[in-house]
Amino acid sequence: MLEYSSIEELVKAAEDRKLKISEVVLEDEALQMDEPAEAVYKRMADSFKVMREAVVKGTDKDLRSTSGLTGGDAYRMKTYRERTGGGLMGDFMTGAVSRAIAVSEYNAAMGRIVATPTAGSCGIMPGCLVTMYEERGFEERDVVMSMFTAAAFGMVIAQKACIAGAQGGCQAECGSASGMSAAALTELMGGSPRQCGDACAIAIQNQMGLVCDPVAGLVEIPCIKRNASGCMIAFSAADMCLAGMVSEIPPDEVIIAMKNVGDALPQSLRETALGGLAATPTAIKLKEKVFGKEK
Repeated sequence: MLEYSSIEELVKAAEDRKLKISEVVLEDEALQMDEPAEAVYKRMADSFKVMREAVVKGTDKDLRSTSGLTGGDAYRMKTYRERTGGGLMGDFMTGAVSRAIAVSEYNAAMGRIVATPTAGSCGIMPGCLVTMYEERGFEERDVVMSMFTAAAFGMVIAQKACIAGAQGGCQAECGSASGMSAAALTELMGGSPRQCGDACAIAIQNQMGLVCDPVAGLVEIPCIKRNASGCMIAFSAADMCLAGMVSEIPPDEVIIAMKNVGDALPQSLRETALGGLAATPTAIKLKEKVFGKEK
């Protein structure tokens, strides 16, 4: 059985058996849960369905968060894409960003989402994988299988470091989600298990030190827009590895470095809404708008 204690363990297990990481993980999960592999697969497929539904519902132009601070940006991005043919990023990436924002906004409106690995980073993986499914025509089974690789990497990150903004800053949430998604994208595109590990490492490196500073303590500003950038980082990391680039620092060392950086962050930058953007004059006014002035 797998211990999910390192990325190297997952890579070696797949390499030794000449399988994809997702295939090894699905088999292992079925064994550990004493269930047929198809039953385990179906639960993951149900999660992918929830992601697709969140994209649709999150793109509603009239959607607003419970606080009233956010909503409607996914619709704006979608119409911008249609109006300009993809804007500066191109049609494909603009669509991915629109989907990432949609799921994040739907979360802020108390909609049903899949925490991948957290609610605060829930738009990154759907932005990547729903886009591959809808825009590139990948088979649903292949996309769902890639989610097993992402999940396994997320388990390693949770064990070696953390996935909570309150513990490690936003690097632990959006950074982890980007790394997980980059690994899934790499496998989906035919990359090797080792390339999946490198893609995860590169994505995390590019968000190392990202603080968690939610305005008014809500997972909305700047969280939603960080999901959009995290989605783009995942795609770029996957493409770099598929092109033959590697992470000079091994994935497991990158994860430990992320943990050390998170531990070094002051409390004000770990989801307390006491520092960063949350401490700006405008953010304080927005907080008062939602909760009223403190006595």
